[in-house]
Amino acid sequence: MSPVSRRKFLKKSAALGALAAAGGAARDEQKRRPAAVQPARRGSNDTIRVGVAGIHGQGKGHIGAYLNMKNVEVAYLIDPDAGLFAERGKQVEDKLGRRPKCVQDVRKALDDRNLDAISIATPNHWHSLMTIWACQAGKDVYVEKPMSHNLHEGRVVVQAARRYKRIVQHGTQNRSNQGWAKVIAAIKSGKLGKLLVARGLCYKSGGGRSTRGDIGFAPHKPPPPELDFNLWLGPAPDQPYHENLVHYRWHWFWDFGNGDLGNQGVHQMDVARWGIDGATLPRSVISFGGRLGYLDQAEAASTEVAVMDFGDAQLIFETRGLKSNSYQGVGIGNVFHLEAGTIIEHKFFPKDSKEPAPLPEVEYHLGPGSGPFGNFIAAVRSRKPSDLNAEALEGHYSSALCHLANISVRLGGKIPFQPRTRAFDDNQDAYDALVRTEQHLADNGVNLEQSGYTLGRRLMVDAGTERIVNDGEGNAMLTRYYREPFVVPDELA
Repeated sequence: MSPVSRRKFLKKSAALGALAAAGGAARDEQKRRPAAVQPARRGSNDTIRVGVAGIHGQGKGHIGAYLNMKNVEVAYLIDPDAGLFAERGKQVEDKLGRRPKCVQDVRKALDDRNLDAISIATPNHWHSLMTIWACQAGKDVYVEKPMSHNLHEGRVVVQAARRYKRIVQHGTQNRSNQGWAKVIAAIKSGKLGKLLVARGLCYKSGGGRSTRGDIGFAPHKPPPPELDFNLWLGPAPDQPYHENLVHYRWHWFWDFGNGDLGNQGVHQMDVARWGIDGATLPRSVISFGGRLGYLDQAEAASTEVAVMDFGDAQLIFETRGLKSNSYQGVGIGNVFHLEAGTIIEHKFFPKDSKEPAPLPEVEYHLGPGSGPFGNFIAAVRSRKPSDLNAEALEGHYSSALCHLANISVRLGGKIPFQPRTRAFDDNQDAYDALVRTEQHLADNGVNLEQSGYTLGRRLMVDAGTERIVNDGEGNAMLTRYYREPFVVPDELA
């Protein structure tokens, strides 16, 4: 993407005038920061000091991963909720024999010259800004999925990783999985014919109000005293606190999360895109679905199907939040349809056969280190971004697909169940997904004849400039307004 093109676009867009002004202040701050110097390669006996940011759910797993590594120290715990520090601090102290420093504001940790890296498991709306700040402060970064809250943020993260010569690993963990590496290599070898459809599935039904499902309505109230809610909001618009935000259910509100497509689904989206040779952004995307089967405070779609055109191949992604049967035995995973047959997860089924056959033997590559966190630390030591299995650019593209799909359905309108839409032209795979989704909703008691569903806009995408070329409203949603001083600029100075 040409950053000049984005800058010109933002200047021409009156709707984003306030964002451009806010970005100016952020650029002034960046000019005062010297470019990071590339550190020397580190030996296996050198201690890597890590700060974990966001320590409620996924962050606990980050802490455990680093505590089990030799010569890695969890030096900081970072979270706006100080109420988490006692339990998580004890987790570290029990393993290392000393307590980590605990701070609510990540900037205090980034000011410590002895800190080498941060590992980010915050809500999505903080992922990119925290990564950019860390790169500017000379820290390496492991950032959870999705890498960005919107498409533009992800591109600036890639710029920051390059500009400041940082190691940035994205939390799409399947990139470090040997089984998937073999599958993808077999697909790209051409020995199974052309790839026709790369399918991602996220059938993850509601598990009560603590996670998914109907989350009800939480009233506005003062935040608890141990929570710095202003810091928790960060780049998001100022708004009242309610208990459907902190700590998990923020996923279902657009100011903070990206729905289950950008939560669990981005893992399977990444694998689906990985299987399409050379895939970055699609030529077009159209989604359908909506918040179906629930009447609650949440905003994000609970049912969503996205159809993406990558030329010779298409990517179809299905998200379901209600109880569901599997697709060809898969509920959360991937299925690849090729000329020679179908790959279901890690098994290849030749055409017209119900029995699996061996995948073609082809070479594949994985970086050093065990698992995604081990791979990250190995790359921190080697100073080679090429050692990463899920480098920042890969994280950007896979996250961007989730953002584009969500933009489509957010800009859509309700349509009736009958007559069935002709929006997919002669795409039989898309209509198959529509028919199966309709049956799935009916099985869960959703009366589509009364409620209908949302048909998103078809968005045409220029992958080179990373812009939507046929929809001004959609293009404006590639970025967002930011609260000072939590501003992701339109480009790095």
